[in-house]
Amino acid sequence: MNHTETAVKLYDHYESIISQVKHYYGLLAIYALCRVADRTGDTALLERCRAILSRFPDEIDHPKYNFPSYTIGGIPRVFMRMRNHMTDEATTHHVREYADEMMTAARDDRGIMCNPYFPEKQVIWIDVAMAVTPYLLFAGLTFDEPKYIDEGVNQTFMMYDEFLNPANGLLHQSKNANGPGRYSDDHWGRGNGWGLIALTELVQYLPSDSPHRAEAERLFKAHCAALLPHQTERGLWRQEIPMETAWEESSGTGLILYGYGVGMRLGLLDESEYLTAFERGIDAIHAHCVNDDGSAELCCPGCMCPGQGEEKGTVAAYVDGYKPVKDDGHAFAPLMLALDEAARR
Repeated sequence: MNHTETAVKLYDHYESIISQVKHYYGLLAIYALCRVADRTGDTALLERCRAILSRFPDEIDHPKYNFPSYTIGGIPRVFMRMRNHMTDEATTHHVREYADEMMTAARDDRGIMCNPYFPEKQVIWIDVAMAVTPYLLFAGLTFDEPKYIDEGVNQTFMMYDEFLNPANGLLHQSKNANGPGRYSDDHWGRGNGWGLIALTELVQYLPSDSPHRAEAERLFKAHCAALLPHQTERGLWRQEIPMETAWEESSGTGLILYGYGVGMRLGLLDESEYLTAFERGIDAIHAHCVNDDGSAELCCPGCMCPGQGEEKGTVAAYVDGYKPVKDDGHAFAPLMLALDEAARR
């Protein structure tokens, strides 16, 4: 199995089935492709990444976004700037401009970024950790701006404090979406992955002397440990992570495996505890989540505190309200990130 080739094949297939790669999950797939190019030093692939990102913002038909940074290519654009693969004036300007814009985004009373279209409802959700923290972290490192790094870190730390269930170490997805002061009842697979990827980028890129490093590492290791017992016999994680009858889900699995791979590479996770799970998971991705043509299986579609009435935000709404989907846009980036990390071993 060639992990790099499979990761690129996933992107190729994704690009072939939609008119434009965009939205947060599309940008995360571009980020995964950029990571492959950065790791391999493949000049053709790096040029392809630059060409993809150079289409933002003017050649993309943008929908209504929760975060305006998506219009300029979001996380992959700032990653390529940080890694000095895109140092053009437009990229430099856009990255800083939208980091500044993110610093003024709508927040709840505690300071956690919330739904910008209904700020009075103060709906917060863990998905935002993925959208905000890597962008501000990379921008802060690029421009030596501690305020960006501090805000990116604090957003994820506050969300972990808000959403972590101390009884099992797993995350809920949302608060206030199913009524004032109410949390969703879930421990949704991809939601836990959205939190973990923010911590993964923090432990991967925060400077060794950062005042935030110790807490980032503590949260990262604790979340990784909480997830470990819930891997299925086939090597995947479920839609509702601790529910043994819930269906297996690919995007949460990919994000968890990405975190495990990074954690072992950095020496934060003990290989005696995590390597077998990581290898089983990567094998399961190849066997059950990616087809020969690069199509992706077993993905939960878009999911934000699902259900109606009293069922909204319940575990049943997360599990019974969906079936695993083939070629959902959310699948590609997590699988690519996991496979790229496997290729680094």
